[in-house]
Order: sequence, then C-alpha cells, then structure tokens
Amino acid sequence: MKIVRGAAVLTGRPGEVVHDGEVVIDGSQIVAVRPRSQESEDVLDLPGHTIMPGMIDAHVHLGFDTTRDPRTGRGAESDAHLLLRMAENARKLVSAGVTTARDLGGRDFLDIELRNAIEEGITVGPHVLAATRPITNTGGHCWYLGGEADDEPAIRRVARENLRAGADLLKVMASGGQATPGSAPSWVPQYSTGQIRAVVEEAAMRGKRVAVHAHSSEAIARALDAGVATIEHCTFHTASGPVYDAELVDRIAASDTYVCPTVHGLYRQMHKLAPPGVMEAWLEKVSAMHDAGVRMIAGTDCGFGLFGLENRADGFVGGLETFELAGFKAPEIIELATVRAADACGLADVTGVLEAGKRADLIAVAGNPLERLADLRNVSLVLVSGRAVTQSGVDTVTSSVG
Repeated sequence: MKIVRGAAVLTGRPGEVVHDGEVVIDGSQIVAVRPRSQESEDVLDLPGHTIMPGMIDAHVHLGFDTTRDPRTGRGAESDAHLLLRMAENARKLVSAGVTTARDLGGRDFLDIELRNAIEEGITVGPHVLAATRPITNTGGHCWYLGGEADDEPAIRRVARENLRAGADLLKVMASGGQATPGSAPSWVPQYSTGQIRAVVEEAAMRGKRVAVHAHSSEAIARALDAGVATIEHCTFHTASGPVYDAELVDRIAASDTYVCPTVHGLYRQMHKLAPPGVMEAWLEKVSAMHDAGVRMIAGTDCGFGLFGLENRADGFVGGLETFELAGFKAPEIIELATVRAADACGLADVTGVLEAGKRADLIAVAGNPLERLADLRNVSLVLVSGRAVTQSGVDTVTSSVG
C-alpha cells in the first residue's frame, strides 16, 4: 500500500472535494479516498498540493507525419523512427498530466505497438486508446494512413481489419478535412448515414465505440443519426465559411453523443495570424454549444501543425485555458478533462474519478486549479496505474509533428 496526501483531493465528481485528504493505492488500483489518517508508513505528503484524477486528452495524433507528401508518398519517416517519436510524444503527454489519450488516426498500426509497450512498462506514457487507420474514401481526408474504403462492404472490411489488429475504437472521416492536399474540402460529406452506421455496427459487435471527424453540418447530422459516440471538431463548415446550426446543436444536446471540439492552446498565436474575426467566431461556437447543453470533452488534436504553428503533445493545459477564454469555469473544465472524457471514451468504470476500485491514474499539482486553472501546469506527480511516471522538467528537442 502507498498513500498520496495533499491539501485537497478532487475526486472528479462535481463539487466533491476532500480537504486535507489522501488517496490509498494498492498496486494499480485505488482502495480508498479519505481525510488525512494517522498512518505514517509509505506516505507521500505533498503540502499545498491538489490531488486529482489524471487528465484525458480525447483527441491526439501521436504519429502524424508532416514530413510525408501525401500526394506522392515520398519523404515519410521510417516506421522505426516514427515509433520513437510517438514514444516521445507520449512522454510529453504525461509531462502535462495526461494519463489517458485517444489516438485518433495513425499509420501501420504503430499506435497499437506503442500502447502495448506503455502497458508493459517498456516506455513512459499515458494509457492509449488506439483507433489505428481512419476510415476514409479513396483520396479522402488522411487517405495515406491506409484506411481507404468507398462502399459499405469495403468500409466493413477496413473496420474489421482495424479491430482484428487490436483497435480500441474506430475513427471515420464523415467529411473532408483541411490537411490533405487534393482531397474533398471540409464542408463536403464523405459518407452517408448508412455507411457511418455500418462502422458503428462493426464496432458495437466487439464492444467498441466510434469517433467521427465531421466539419460540415450535413456530416455532423449523419454522424449523429448513425449513433456515434463522439463527434470531433463539429465546426459547421460551409463553402462560404462556418455557419452555426442551432437546430442541429439542439439535436446533439438531446442525444447521448459527446462533442470534442478539439480546443487547443494555440488560440492567441493563431489570433494574430488568422483573418479578422475567424478565431473569435470559433470560440463563440464552442461557447454557444456549451450554452445549448452539448456535452463536450477536451482534446487538442496535437500532432497537426496549424498556421505554421506546432500543436505540441505537451500543450494540453493550454487547450483547457482556451475553454476558459470561451467562458467555461474552472470546475467544469476539469470535469470535461476527466470524468466526462472518461465517460465519452467508454472508461467510466475504469478511470476519470478517484474512488475505490478505479485505476490509480492521478496527478498532484501545486496550488488549487479550482480557483486558478493555470495551477494545472504545476505538475509534481503523475501516476499511471499506480506507477510513478512524472516527467516534469525534462527537455526535448524533437517536434511533436515530425
């Protein structure tokens, strides 16, 4: 047994704080969350610290390779080199207090190799939920990752291949994107409702969930009708720019589907580079969805470069601070980065809150993030399944995006 003790324990349940509390851990599991006891053996006492659930980045790309020209396939990193960079990105995630991450698209099943290596203790990182190859149409968004399929039989085949390889969930590109030269633009749907539903059915047969990349309102609506677990981005793109769809938002709010708006920490830098009003409109949409009751979770989309800026794997807290700019309060931001994200990812029985029987995924930060969200940057301890993997102060020279 070991005990982690601090000035406060945030259990992850809304409003539940154990002041002058401690978490008791046996191996990889939590056995108790309680007020300070008289025990003195195997105690890590952290005065002035808040102990809380490890955070969840619900949308990452640990192995996105910007060195590759998708139109020719030339210049790609070798699998060996890319896997090493993915391991470094996993370490960066842990350094930011992230103990679980959904990797929503990579090549050659390297995300599965990394996931297994982390679980075996070969390398340091968060628990990884691997989506492997995104399902997309021929020449569609991120086609070069290997998941091309144009009709329902082919879609089911790719889904089954991914699941056979060990995917934890499936990812499907319901619309085009902005990062694949020559593919359909983001406002063009790529799949019908029935085709997306085929992915949902294949995943459900194996107890898995589906995350859907969807920018256009039509793609968002189709994904919602198909019964997906999470909608990624949800930007309401049209050929003339984003147009907020209040009626569709109300439908999302009334459903069981979560939205991961991929809010990252580059807002201030991008504000200087984007056309006037673009970034403000983006934040206003996120705020409007929140006000409408849409259930949102935190995910940074790290691994992609934006406006020439690097969306780093250790920038998770910056994304949470952007939610704050959108009007979210610190307690709710912590919820959408922990307990809500765990529920959306199908992990509510495993992690996201600190209570007996849950996995010992927790962090300790100096200060009180309920009052100052920026205190989440002061990470002093990270436990992943009870294993100390704290990486504060470790410098790196490699880019997160290749």
